[in-house]
Amino acid sequence: MTDAGAALAGWSLAYSGKVRDLYVAEGETLETAAEMLMVASDRVSAFDQVLWPAIPGKGELLTRLTLWWTERLGLPTQLAPHAVERTPTAVRDRAMLVRTLDMLPIECVVRGRVTGSGLKEYQQVGAISGVALPAGLVDGAELPEPIYTPAWKAPQGQHDENVSFERTVELVGREDAAAIRDLSLSVFGRAAAIAAEAGIVLADTKFEFGRDRATGELLLADEVLTSDSSRYWDAEALAQGRVESFDKQIVRDWLAASWDGTGDAPELPAEIVERTAARYRELIGRLTGAAA
Repeated sequence: MTDAGAALAGWSLAYSGKVRDLYVAEGETLETAAEMLMVASDRVSAFDQVLWPAIPGKGELLTRLTLWWTERLGLPTQLAPHAVERTPTAVRDRAMLVRTLDMLPIECVVRGRVTGSGLKEYQQVGAISGVALPAGLVDGAELPEPIYTPAWKAPQGQHDENVSFERTVELVGREDAAAIRDLSLSVFGRAAAIAAEAGIVLADTKFEFGRDRATGELLLADEVLTSDSSRYWDAEALAQGRVESFDKQIVRDWLAASWDGTGDAPELPAEIVERTAARYRELIGRLTGAAA
């Protein structure tokens, strides 16, 4: 639950997720509200666990990054008209006022590199989400071209599941399945080119889409190209054979080495928290040219 809840006069908490909280106007619900307030917390999650302590400033940095990419790319997103001016002052630095959408149950993952869960699947079957790949690829290898590897967004409490494009057709229909695939690949390509200008490799990212309840327009939703939804690597280090991440990979790596996956996850050491926060700040500084 966000620590700003008590200060949000006129709003009520409708949903609290792993790292963000959704508010609607008092008297409304997520089903009836035309708009909602999406507040990014400083919480961090990995391996389906919300970890402690939080990463200082994370909510603000990720919100800034989403807004920067949205403006930089001219994306058709769910941001409400005059969103910034109408966002409560108490959370303005880490919240977005957005239109409430009917979300598609697809997580639209685009990969320019083989790594993470995609690498594991590739090593087992030579493909990711049904997309066959060349033999002999190693961790971090660049793909001949970015690939679309969607996942089905499972109900809360269940694990998301990588699926083929044809399965997304069954879930949302061929027109929407093709539309979100093409949009995801297009946005990834443009973002990767911009990141490259800053000496950064966009290894992969994930998008979500929904339809405006009033107009039916298909819109990009939730966070966009943030350090939590993407893997960003330093290009110079990568050229020397090292992966230096500007995302929560520091947290993932520490947790994988320190926890066997049973019971509650251990508390993050202060050093891991600060290193992660510093990398988040460095990324936004390099991409935008503004101090974080």
